[in-house]
Amino acid sequence: MAVCSTWIAVPSSCNLRRSISLDPSKLSASRSLRSTPLHRLTARSRRLAALPQRRIITPVEAKKQTFSSFDELLEKSDKPVLVDFYATWCGPCQFMVPVLDEVSEKLKGKIQVVKIDTEKYKRIANHYKIEALPTFIIFRDGKPCDRFEGAMPANALIQRVESVLAVSQ
Repeated sequence: MAVCSTWIAVPSSCNLRRSISLDPSKLSASRSLRSTPLHRLTARSRRLAALPQRRIITPVEAKKQTFSSFDELLEKSDKPVLVDFYATWCGPCQFMVPVLDEVSEKLKGKIQVVKIDTEKYKRIANHYKIEALPTFIIFRDGKPCDRFEGAMPANALIQRVESVLAVSQ
């Protein structure tokens, strides 16, 4: 039984808000580090300090739909299906979460967005020869009509999907 979701849920094991607290009395160098002026730090340390802080990705609720097979999902869909083959450990795949959210909103009614976790559904990934992540396949009438790999901004993905839909109609 394949479970396909229109959105990805951020794994609960990733807790980016966890903070680390250090006891200065247990650090031998903490006193000297606090009094070191910025100009005494190496150029590498200054570059690291200037880097932007990590962006926290807000969790997106997954709308899970259960089908007896992936083929059933493709055959029963009344509109083209954009399938995102992803993995939870893949950085570019996580980058695509808000992008796919935007694409799904802008192309609502024209296309259905489905995400397949390649770690959970290895048979489906092997069937479609998924070798790079993220991989996107657009299906029309149950058959693949376009395939592309890699992360991209929302406007580029929308343009790609719309061009495929225009050609295949």
